[in-house]
Amino acid sequence: MLTEIITIGDEILIGQIVDTNSAWIAQKLNDNGIRVKQITSISDDRNHILEALAAAAKRADLIIITGGLGPTKDDITKKTLCEYFGARLRRDSSVLEHVRKLLSSHNRPILEINEQQADVPENCTVLQNKNGTAPGMWFEHGGKVYVSMPGVPFEMMYLVDEEVLPRLKNYFSLSAIVHHTILTAGIGESFLAETIAPVESALPPYIKLAYLPKLGQVRLRLSAYGEDEGTLQEEVEYYAGQIISLIPEFVIVAGDKPLEKAVLDYMKTLGLKLALAESCTGGYLSHLITQHAGSSEVFLGGAVSYSNDLKTQMLGVSEETLASYGAVSEETVIEMAVGARNNFHADYAVSISGIAGPGGGTPDKPTGTVWIGVAGKNRVITRKFVFPGRRTQNIERAAVNALVLLLKLVREDHA
Repeated sequence: MLTEIITIGDEILIGQIVDTNSAWIAQKLNDNGIRVKQITSISDDRNHILEALAAAAKRADLIIITGGLGPTKDDITKKTLCEYFGARLRRDSSVLEHVRKLLSSHNRPILEINEQQADVPENCTVLQNKNGTAPGMWFEHGGKVYVSMPGVPFEMMYLVDEEVLPRLKNYFSLSAIVHHTILTAGIGESFLAETIAPVESALPPYIKLAYLPKLGQVRLRLSAYGEDEGTLQEEVEYYAGQIISLIPEFVIVAGDKPLEKAVLDYMKTLGLKLALAESCTGGYLSHLITQHAGSSEVFLGGAVSYSNDLKTQMLGVSEETLASYGAVSEETVIEMAVGARNNFHADYAVSISGIAGPGGGTPDKPTGTVWIGVAGKNRVITRKFVFPGRRTQNIERAAVNALVLLLKLVREDHA
């Protein structure tokens, strides 16, 4: 069974908002054995909507539409759906009652434009939207199912969970889809593919391997399609184990979670505390860590010591070290890491100092040069990098490699 998602709205096409709805819907569908073949974004234009619906019907069994269901004149989805299905609008009494109650509960006047939200194509099944005034709509036409929902995320999410998915499970005989993700870091995509080629070649046709590269890391996603979910799960785990056995030193976690969350979870199981001393990353690594709920169970905090004076005052880096070796040096990141560990009473501390760019480089320390240090209770490990990217990319790469180096030391200390 194949699905196409159509998002309607000029605000998406001009970059005013990011289409997060499609990603969320696709994940929900996939979790329930429904494959998304295509995602299409179109403008609030009658011809564009009609063309997109006709094209989607040739590719997919299920067409999901979001957007264009507001009460204003620029929201034309309902009228265009009537034209597409050869139907007329009717006023649904249950939706009208809901709209009136919702507006009254917020002490808002009930205008005719609000009551028009209860006008729906006569051939649709109404999907009650308890989080808003615009209902969802379910159509069965030409052997296809069409679902239209408002584009407001929390309204759409409610409809998918409470109305759409239960109906899809009853309407379609859904096959199973099983995913297994392996997060790797410290190995390039090409070398990774070459190393695990024997396992990839042995995969049966109903199991696919995808490479999902990101700066400094690659996710491997095994996806199995079939009828027996239990059997698929066993097979996917078997092949995941085969892959991991070929690249154990590069595997961060067997699971679909961000790198920083994997590191936090591992340190939490060991009861360890972490502090940071950032210079060129400007707090970016702290941001990555603190975006996760529960990070305070591991992360104590740190210093963004951008200037040499703060490196000395906050972290205890000696003026002699800075004068002799410079801020971007192994000697400096060692003292930064040790200072953060001691001053902030942490078990481990990570330090980063570098030249993110675009300027500031020298022949000895070109733009992109970054030193990273990790201090544990008994030793400090360091590594120098020369990144080839622009400023933002260099900052992201530095943060990723700092996490990898931290995980390496923690694992070695607790092997």
